[in-house]
Amino acid sequence: MGELIQFDKASELCRLIDRLAEFSDIAEDGDNAGVTRLLYTQPWMEAQAFLAGTMSDAGLAVRFDRVGNLIGRLEGSDPDAPVILTGSHVDTVRNGGKLDGAYGIVGGIAALKHLKETYGVPARTLEVVSFCEEEGSRFPIAYWGSGNMTGQLDWRSGNELRDTEGTSLQKAMEASGFGLIEQPDCVRGELGAFVELHIEQGVILERMAKQIGIVEAIVGQRRYSVSLRGEANHAGTTPMNMRTDAMAGAAEFIVRLEQLAARAASLVATVGRIQAAPNIPNVIPGTVEFTLDIRHDSERTLSWFCDYLFQEYEDIANRRGLALVITPWLATTPVPMNRSLTGQIEQLCGKLNLTHRRMFSGAGHDAQLFAELCPTAMIFVPSKAGISHSPEEYSSPEQLADGVSVLASLLYELAYEEQSK
Repeated sequence: MGELIQFDKASELCRLIDRLAEFSDIAEDGDNAGVTRLLYTQPWMEAQAFLAGTMSDAGLAVRFDRVGNLIGRLEGSDPDAPVILTGSHVDTVRNGGKLDGAYGIVGGIAALKHLKETYGVPARTLEVVSFCEEEGSRFPIAYWGSGNMTGQLDWRSGNELRDTEGTSLQKAMEASGFGLIEQPDCVRGELGAFVELHIEQGVILERMAKQIGIVEAIVGQRRYSVSLRGEANHAGTTPMNMRTDAMAGAAEFIVRLEQLAARAASLVATVGRIQAAPNIPNVIPGTVEFTLDIRHDSERTLSWFCDYLFQEYEDIANRRGLALVITPWLATTPVPMNRSLTGQIEQLCGKLNLTHRRMFSGAGHDAQLFAELCPTAMIFVPSKAGISHSPEEYSSPEQLADGVSVLASLLYELAYEEQSK
């Protein structure tokens, strides 16, 4: 009844860490040690090829779907049983860390390899997926991989989505060899469960000295592009009271965002990217564009905050004589994880003598798209100082091994045991 699987530094763990180190080297060259793998770029293609080889070496059958999601499959003895899926995303933010997304993929491969070598053929088919995109770092859309797999996005909808250089998502996808009608469909309807292993990307587990986080729910989030248009003019000859300065307006917007977010309990709000034009030292900016990222675990609070904020923005823009356009490009509701699976994970942590706590995820994850499709769960391991989306992102080898131990033990129960109970 149950199988406890613990990875140790002498065997599987060494291979896991080596694979993560090799994988992190596949990225765009940059000015620092950060990892940059944007959707459908050359480093992205090299990374997926590396993972396909790693899956094949682990004894898994490998395939790509129409948008470039990579799947490794360990066939089960019952062809009619629902598939148990694990994995995460291959893409990164610019100059990101080595573990975000990558850990869930490589850890999933390690778990399936160990299960196959130790226990043979499972009753239920096991799969590990490397989602082609989650971050929204290149195109103004996130969860392109999991969104297509769950049927919430359409692979043919990329013509209007463009990166900063004007390349459409559709063109980039086709240039990478995907987006072809003859390729396997993305949508999956035969899943029995999805489990995502991930670093926490926060400070809670470290500060509370817990080894495993069991996610109860993922917060909802909204993302927007905000455009302010004023009038570009000479910086030396235009009096202060005769300016329509888009940058000054944007500064007031950002400060107001910070003030309002600080008053709303548990809500977080971020301006992560800002661009000004003409972006010349001696010219008043005529146009400024910036992004908004707003998150909370209550849909009601999230909606109220955004409505209130945008009324404030309209008032500021009118007072300053600025044209304002706010374009939404992501809206997700708070998503609870499956209670039965979270209960199983909690029991396994106890049996493995791993300290743990139930918690919310402040970051969005591919798992939230699967919650309506099949039972879904997330396993967290601690992040040093809570740092993520940064070259400083770090979790110790022991912490990484703990997470894979819990994942492999859960996959064993789901794929090897449940059919015989």
